[in-house]
Amino acid sequence: MTSRNCGSGGKSVTRRTFVAAATAGAVVSAMPLRHARAAGPLKVGIILPRSGPQAQFGIDCQRGADVAPAILKAKGYPDMQYVLADSETSVQVARAQAEKLINEGVHVLVGAFDSGASTAIAQVAEQKGVPFVINIAAAPAITEQGFRFVFRNFPTGKMIAADGFKLQKELFADTGKAPKSVVMLHVNDTFGTTQRDATLALAPKFEMPYKIVDTIAYDLAAKDLSVEVAKAKASGAEALWVISRLNDAILLTREMVKQRWEPMGILSTGPGWYEDAYMQALGKYSDDVISFLPWYDPNKPMTKLLKAEMAKKFPNINLNTNQSHTFEAILIVADAYKRANSTDPKALQEALLKTNIADNVTAGPGVSFQEGNQNFKTLNSAVQDRGGKHVVVFPKSASDGKVNWPMRGWQKRG
Repeated sequence: MTSRNCGSGGKSVTRRTFVAAATAGAVVSAMPLRHARAAGPLKVGIILPRSGPQAQFGIDCQRGADVAPAILKAKGYPDMQYVLADSETSVQVARAQAEKLINEGVHVLVGAFDSGASTAIAQVAEQKGVPFVINIAAAPAITEQGFRFVFRNFPTGKMIAADGFKLQKELFADTGKAPKSVVMLHVNDTFGTTQRDATLALAPKFEMPYKIVDTIAYDLAAKDLSVEVAKAKASGAEALWVISRLNDAILLTREMVKQRWEPMGILSTGPGWYEDAYMQALGKYSDDVISFLPWYDPNKPMTKLLKAEMAKKFPNINLNTNQSHTFEAILIVADAYKRANSTDPKALQEALLKTNIADNVTAGPGVSFQEGNQNFKTLNSAVQDRGGKHVVVFPKSASDGKVNWPMRGWQKRG
């Protein structure tokens, strides 16, 4: 059996953390004894975009898996074997990798950061009867199709949009300052369009103090976003709502500085704006952006363990959603494996259905799966970039700092 051992930052994965695929043993029988414990450890296939436009996200997610073994061992969870695969930021490749891993004896799948790739993997997992635990993917349809073997801890696009509105209201009430108009810039991939649609559909329900005056789409692979920024600026909106990835977030910010557009604030409900690479590329210009997104609760005991292990293994990396939600997906698998006491996919599926984890890292009361095998307990946070670090500003129950709002002008920063 072969695997793509693509470690964080391009470094090789250590033998201590990931056992070489060549020693993984024979493919499990197509008809294992029901609920019988297999001789070897549980094989977890982790599919992430380790190359292509989303490679940086996949590498960042992998860090959450890299630190998991030490933390889980200290917590008394059984050892597991990890087999890595690269989706290459391609839906077709993600599907092929899922089939390949299952054919080679993987007992459970984790991934895949992207909604399109995760949808493809979900279809394969359901067909093969192998559990798939989603680390990051927000398209609502994934858990609305009646899949029995697909489990999602990450919130749906609808949940992200709804929490975004609630957190914005908390921001406006806390500061006493709210925009009267907002313009939206969004990437036109599966996540971007799904998130846009969910936002527009939910906006009337929350009776926000502003009107969304326009939505402007752009291609993920765009190299120049000057026209889109100029159009957004010309809308006269007081604030900007963005649904982006990493490279486009950098392009948008640079173009805003160039065009001297200084809205009341930049409100993000997507990745990119909280990334270390974003803050490093832009320095002071990255400050004051507020991301409303699934996040970790900095006050939880498990989060403190995760932060400590991250600091030990990756001292120059800030903990973020990519790592926390990938770690928690691995935690969910380990918890099910421990309770099932079996590598049989059906036994694991039954254990996953009964998941009830309170000692976790993400915001909200814990992890359990309800309708559609979706965790509806998980919550979003409002996270602000500040001096190359993250400050969780809302909700107050899961915060570790105060907000800067409105954002400071480009030339009025340190």
